Amino acid sequence: MSRPLAQPTGVAHTRIYSYGAARGEIAVPNADIIGPIDSSDEWIRQRTGIVTRTRAVAGTDAIDLATDAAREAIERSGVAASDVDAVIVATISNPKQSPSVSAIVADRVGANPAAAYDLNAACAGFAYGVAQADALIRGGIAKYVVVVGAEKLSDIVDPADRSISFLLGDGAGAVVVGPSDTPGIGPTVWGSDGSKSEAVGMNHTLTDFRDGTAPWPTLRQEGPTVFRWAVWEMVKVARQALEAAGIEASDLAAFVPHQANMRIIDEFAKQLGLPETVLVGRDIETTGNTSAASIPLATHRLLEEHPELSGGLALQIGFGAGLVFAAQVVVLP
Repeated sequence: MSRPLAQPTGVAHTRIYSYGAARGEIAVPNADIIGPIDSSDEWIRQRTGIVTRTRAVAGTDAIDLATDAAREAIERSGVAASDVDAVIVATISNPKQSPSVSAIVADRVGANPAAAYDLNAACAGFAYGVAQADALIRGGIAKYVVVVGAEKLSDIVDPADRSISFLLGDGAGAVVVGPSDTPGIGPTVWGSDGSKSEAVGMNHTLTDFRDGTAPWPTLRQEGPTVFRWAVWEMVKVARQALEAAGIEASDLAAFVPHQANMRIIDEFAKQLGLPETVLVGRDIETTGNTSAASIPLATHRLLEEHPELSGGLALQIGFGAGLVFAAQVVVLP
């Protein structure tokens, strides 16, 4: 009879230790982008709530943004970079399809030889990464995990596109996740609906571009389809995440949805019946929609502006291309 395999066992609970953030160096007001889309500052503000968005300079890529955010999160965590066992980067804007952003970031921040991999779950990517970090640690595969959401969406935008280009910004947000004496990350409610894969995503393939049959691929969306899905279906997911965590909306200190559109965020808060005591992340107004980076960036800003949130509960939910979604309640560091 063969010897049984040893199985790792982890800790019972995990929590987020710290946040880090990096935003593009340039503030791009609506006035700078309305020409090519034949629009107005008023229209963009009314439809999206965006006044300006941050974008990175030509020499900065998603790897640079991810590195800066991860470095800040590690420095604030009290965990040595050399003790980080895994680095997960959620992104759809790796400048190369290979190697991964995560392996380069792990090396740059001093976490080499940590396990490193990228994940592509678009605007739900950060929440997916938190779910994986929680599972890796509780499964005994890692002790400390860095999760980063990083995007340079200005590289994959057509300035003349009216469906999504005016929404998008560049940035990265990161967290360090590690063991905890008490539950700090609630159960994740996640899933996908690939039948709606055409609702938001790239308009061409790289092979089309290589073969000269299409221009450089850029992001597009069917705005009304995405809006309806986000408002009606994602509110159900948010409620499920609250239920799974064993809490009610009134127990929350903060609500941090993906920063897709201010109208979606406001409708979300209304549908959930959030009391006025719950602070809502609205980073989109000056940062724009940064896809996988939006939740950690919005949370980082909330904690900077409202340090009294520390120790409180936050509901976060990401949703986007795939279509994919994920939500969980976390204890703020």
